[in-house]
Order: sequence, then structure tokens, then C-alpha cells
Amino acid sequence: MIVRRKFCPRSFQNLTKNPNFCSSIPRFNSQNPIFSTNEPNNYGGRFSFFSSITGSYLISPKFPALEKPNFVRNCNSSKSSYFVKNPYLDRRNYCSVNGGNGKSNEWTEEIEYLDETGSVIYTGKGVRSVEPGRDDHIMVGGLKKPILNASAVAKIVEVVNRWKWGPELETQLDKLQFMPNMIHITQALKVIKDCDAALSLFRWSKRQSWYSPNDECFAILFDGLNESKNFDEIQSLFDEMVRDSSSNENLSFSACNRVIQYLAKAEKLEVSFCCFKKIKDSGYKVDTQTYNSLITLFMNKGLPYKAFEIYEGMEAANCSLDSSTYELLIPSLAKSGRLDAAVKLFLEMKLKNFRPGFNIFASLVDSMGKAGRLDTSMKLYKEMQGYGLRPSVMMYVSLIESYAKAGKLDTSLRLWDEMKQAGFRPNFGLYTLVVESHAKSGKLDTALSVFTEMEKAGFLPTPSTYSCLLEMHAASGQVDAAMKLYNSMTNAGLRPGLSTYTSLLTLLANKKLLDVAAKVLLEMKTMGYSVDVSASDVLMVYIKDGSVDLALRWLRFMGSSGIRTNNFIIRQLFESCMKNGMYEQAKPLLETYVNSAAKVDLILYTSILAHLVRCQEEQNERHLMSILGATKHRAHAFMCGLFTGPEQRKQPVLSFVREFFQGIDYELEEGAAKFYVNVLLNYLVLMGQINRARCVWKVAYENKLFPKAIVFDQQIAWSLDVRNLSVGAALIAVVHTLHRFRKRMLYYGVVPRRIKLVTGPTLKIVVAQMLSSVDSPFEVSKVVLRAPGDAIMEWFKKPIVQQFLLNEIPSKSDVLMHKLNILFPSSAPEIRSLLPPKPLLAGKTMRY
Repeated sequence: MIVRRKFCPRSFQNLTKNPNFCSSIPRFNSQNPIFSTNEPNNYGGRFSFFSSITGSYLISPKFPALEKPNFVRNCNSSKSSYFVKNPYLDRRNYCSVNGGNGKSNEWTEEIEYLDETGSVIYTGKGVRSVEPGRDDHIMVGGLKKPILNASAVAKIVEVVNRWKWGPELETQLDKLQFMPNMIHITQALKVIKDCDAALSLFRWSKRQSWYSPNDECFAILFDGLNESKNFDEIQSLFDEMVRDSSSNENLSFSACNRVIQYLAKAEKLEVSFCCFKKIKDSGYKVDTQTYNSLITLFMNKGLPYKAFEIYEGMEAANCSLDSSTYELLIPSLAKSGRLDAAVKLFLEMKLKNFRPGFNIFASLVDSMGKAGRLDTSMKLYKEMQGYGLRPSVMMYVSLIESYAKAGKLDTSLRLWDEMKQAGFRPNFGLYTLVVESHAKSGKLDTALSVFTEMEKAGFLPTPSTYSCLLEMHAASGQVDAAMKLYNSMTNAGLRPGLSTYTSLLTLLANKKLLDVAAKVLLEMKTMGYSVDVSASDVLMVYIKDGSVDLALRWLRFMGSSGIRTNNFIIRQLFESCMKNGMYEQAKPLLETYVNSAAKVDLILYTSILAHLVRCQEEQNERHLMSILGATKHRAHAFMCGLFTGPEQRKQPVLSFVREFFQGIDYELEEGAAKFYVNVLLNYLVLMGQINRARCVWKVAYENKLFPKAIVFDQQIAWSLDVRNLSVGAALIAVVHTLHRFRKRMLYYGVVPRRIKLVTGPTLKIVVAQMLSSVDSPFEVSKVVLRAPGDAIMEWFKKPIVQQFLLNEIPSKSDVLMHKLNILFPSSAPEIRSLLPPKPLLAGKTMRY
């Protein structure tokens, strides 16, 4: 190899003379591509020689281009001869082997280099080529000059950048004038930017005999593929590297870890984990940074349990955990909810004398607070301050939010003050949280104070904040503050929500501010809300409060404003009017109820009939009868028919009653039917219609409305339970049941040991007074009237008892006559026959 500093700028060292031919300056052939010349244009001009080894033009600046061509003189010839360079002459072919004649092809002749005047510039032996792929030097005369690594790398880079890839590239690489090694390949890969070209060079080198696996080489390739985002090729090269390592048991440690890190950072979850498993299965070590990359990947993919599994594998592999691993794993575990595992790692980190960073404290404080573990959160917060770390605004927000949501408002206010003292300005969300939490907890003074501070800070409260404050003031009954907030909200251009309007209207209704409530309701309607439900709610407040006059006024306002209500509320208002004796106002409400296709049920009709039973004024009775007629219920037609004669009914009373009760759906209206029977029997007893009442009771018992009222316990005890009956129903039930007992005892001769009348404390006195009028043998206890069966049998034989049981409850005159007959038995009429009273019953048909 010709060293440039030795010959330049004085001579052109790569001009040679062929000893066999006298020619002008010869052109180097393709067999020696290390050097090349730029031939003179028209045999004149300036010579330019490029060396691919040194990578520069070998042109002396001291010799400018000439108009005439240069000449080369053979010093050994007898006379000087000059030749012009002919590019088409035969070319020399020198190599390192011997010639055919057994002599060496070494060029031993002296070569003289002349200038334009013919003066000798330099004399010496010429440069000879070497055999590609075998020689690692060039011959400069008799000296072997080694090829510099930089020159070899430059040549490889030049060839690769020109041919890129394919068979042509491999052909050109095979023709290199030197034997490359892995150092050349590695350095060339660092320079080559094209990933495909670099891979082609690498795969060519793998087929050479001098190839040896190189960790740095793989690392360079993986770096380049990662920069070009060619992850498929990374995976392919990795598999190729693993296959090669299975044969030579030499797997690149850093390259493998680098592959996993690149794939993990690219979020190639399955591929990176597959490569990780391959390395682990091969028994090679995985470094800490690779573990960290995989843990980060699994955390970002929402797989904290898998990340922790990798961490456990990291511990099992005795891989040293560094602070970065803790900084990565603890926040991820805390945010994923695995707080115990996060605290365990936190304590382990401190035992290893690693200083926890701010991110660890921030994540633990935030996660503990959100999980409700406030004591632990506060302990970590103070410990962080002990390390000299300053809380961030987000940490303050998290702590205040956690304590506020947990109801510990005093601590949240203390943190609030600390935050402001630290120079942090509360944001809009934090203001809203503090205001709403204090408002919902009933601390309205503090909530209003923070709310005012919020407005002064330039934050416009949201409708939810206004609504929260307004609703809480409304719930506490503070009308003035609630109306002030409402006016402030509307003046700010905010639209109150439906719940806000509902709370405000309920407050105004409770305070009986009907005019203000009407104004707010109309504003609500203007805002586009449907006000029917809200207006009905206000009406319901007045009804429940018993303010019937206000309810009627509100109903008239609703009608004038075109606001409708539902039938349920109309019925509730009607019943309120009935309870307050406002029968004139009640009838239009009932007519509205009926005309709106609502059906008056048996319970409503019975409740009106109950009012009629208790009524003591004739005028009110007329109103109530009119209201009963307005119900258009079939029970009203039945009651009217019950008071008519058999000619108008065209059937006996008992049949008429049975027909009515057959039309009742007992599955749906059993309770209503019981209520109706009790009230109807009260009314019939008051009207003196005892026989009709006994028919109603008989049919009711037949239809099993009161199935457990009468109990026959063979000959031991017979009983009647009237505790669930009204007064009139109880009296009728006692009379009718005693009549049944009398028939059973006289007809069949069955006499029980005792007979009980279970009345309860309420009906005990009424029933006892009725039976005492006919000298009954029943003894009165706390809730039961009882008597022996023999005594009852003797009592049943008395004529007044027979009259009492067959006809009706005795009047005062009957009772007086009975007492006179007892006192003066000679004046008493003939005792009636004690035969069974069947003829009497037959002769006394109940056709009324």
C-alpha cells in the first residue's frame, strides 16, 4: 500500500510502466480496483486519481493540470522514448502467486515518474495487486503494506451503500482486495444506515469461514431495526440468533435483553413475552432493565397480576432489584388496587436503604385515600414530608377529596388551609367538592363561606354547586337563603335542574308561600320543563299537611295555568275534603275523578258510606247521599234496592243480597268486601233494618268473608270471634250465631260444655249490654264472654230469647214487658210451646 504522506504532493505514485510494452501512462485494470485514475480529457488537462482505500483523491496541488499530456520514460532503454497513454492497450495482471515460468511476478524494474519537461520526479518499484480474499496486504515495491481497518471499513461501506442487497452485492463483496473480519463488519454496520443493506452484509458475513458470533454486531442490528420500527425483522433476527445459539451455545446476552426491551417499549405484548420465555427456557439471564420493561408493558396493558408474576420471577432468578424497579412497580400496584403488595414492596425498599421517590409516595397516598384507608394515607403523607419532599397540588387535592368524601370535613379543611399556605391555588373542581361536601353534611355556613371565596377567586359555580347549596338550604327550611341562591343562579344565566326546582317548590309549599311557589313554577315552565309532576307534588304537600283550602287554591291555579294533575291526587284531595267535612267542595272533585274515566272502587264507596254513618246533620246527609250517587258504583244501586220493597226488587232480600255478593271478585276485593260489610251492617243497624242486616251477614259468612268467626269444637266449646267486626256487624253476628247455636242445641240435642263470645276489649261492653237486656248467663271477662252450655240451654227456652233471636234486637218496651212478666208471672201470657221453632220460621218469611 502506498502511503500518501510519503509521496504526496511531490509525485503521482500510482503511475507505472509496463516492462513488456512501451506505452503512455497505463490505465489500471479492473483486477486492481483499489486504485483508479480519471483519464485526461483529450489527452490533456489534469490527472485525478481516487483511492478507495484512503478514500481521497491523490492529486498533488503543486502540479496543476497541463495542456499537454505527461510522459513516462523507461530508464533502461538505450534511448529515451516517450509514449502517449493509450487506454486500449493490454492490461497487466499481477497476483501473489508465481508465474508460469516458475518465476515470481514481482515487479523488480525501476519506474521513473517524469514531469512535463522530462525531469525525473521519483524512481522506485511499482505497486502490485494481490489476490482477492486471500491477501490481507498490498505490495509497494518489495514491501508488504497492511490494509488499515479504517480503509477496509470504508471500502465495505462503499460497496454496500452502492449495491444495497442481492446477488450483485455478494459478488462485489467476494471481490474485495482484502480478507474482512468481524471487526470490519461490526464497524461497517455502525456506519450503514440502511437496515436492509446492513442485514444483507450481516447475512453474507455469516456464510464466510471467518465469521464468529458477535454480541456487538447483533446489538447494532437490533438498534437499527428498532429505529426503523421494523419489529417483524427484529423478531426474525432474534429467532435466527436463538437457533444459531442452540448449535454453538453462544447466545448474545445484551442483544437478547435489548430485543425484549425494544418489543416491550413498542407494546408488542405477546411477542416480547414470547422472546422472554425463550431466553428463560434457554437458561440465560435476564437483566433488570428487561424485567422493568416487561413490568411496565403489563402494567400499561392493564395486567397488574401478570406484572407482579414477572416480579416474582425476577426475585426467584436472584435478579438484583434496583430503585427503578421499585419506582415502577409500587405505583403500578397501588393504582391497580393491590395496596398490601404495594406496601410490602415499599417496606422492602426502605429496608434495602433505597430512598423512595415522590412518585411512590404520591401513588400510595392517593390510592390509600381512595380506598378509605385514611390513617395510612396520612401517615405516608407525613413520612414523605419527613424525607424533605414537598406535597404537590395533586396530592393535596387527592387527600382533601378522600377526607371530604369520608365525611371527615375538619381534616379536609385543615389540609385545605395547608394547601393555600403552601402557595397552591385551589382549582375549580376542589372548590366544588369542598362546597358540596359541607353543604350535604349540613355545614351550610362553611359551605357558603367557601362558595363566596370561590366566586371571589373568579370561578363561576356550576349548576350542580348551586343546586346542592340550594337544595340543602331548602331541606333545612331556610327560605331566604334558598331564594337568594335561586335568584343568583338565574341572574348568572344558569338553568336550574329539575331537582333544584322540586326542592325549592317543596320548601315554598311547606312554608305555605303559595304565590311565590306559583311564580317559581311558571318560571320553571318557561325554562321548558314539564311542570305537571312538580305542581302535583306541591298539591300533595298541601294535602298531606291538611291545608285543604290551600290545596283547593293551588288546584284552581293549576287549572287556570293549563297544568293537569293525576287522578290519584284528585282522589287524595277528595278524601281530605271528606275528612274535613267539606262535602260541597268534595262533590266536584269526585265528578272530575269519575269523568276522567277513573273507576270508583268499593273501598272509596265504602269510605263515603262510613261518612254517612257518622253524619248527624240532615244537610250533610243530603250532600253525602248526592256524593254516593255521583260515584255510579254498583254498591250504591244495591243499597238503594235493599231499602225498597219486594215489589220493586221483584225478588226476596236474601236472593238480592246473594246476587250482589256473587258479582264481587274476592281474589282482588276480599279486603274491600269485608270493609263494605262492616260499614253496611253499621248503617243497617242504625237504620233499624235488622233482618236485612242478618241477610247481609249470612251471605257474607256463606262467601267465607269471615271464615274463622264461628268455631264448633264438637261438644267441648263453641265460639264466635267478633274482634275484627264493626259494632253493628258484631251485634248482628252475635244474634245470628246464637240463633244457629239454639237451633243446633234444640234440634239435635247437642249441648257443648261452654260457649264463648270473643269480643276483645272494644266490643266487650256493647255485646254485654245487649245480652244483659235479656238476662243472658254470659259472664264478662277481659276480652271474652263465656257461659256453660246447660245454662245457655235453659236461657234459649225463654220466650223473650226466642223472640230476640228470631226477630230482632229487643226494644226498650220489650225488655220492660219481659221484666214485668218475671215479676208478675200470673199476668204473663201462655208460655209458647218448646217445640222446635220450625213452624215459626216458616210462617215468618223475611220478605222485606
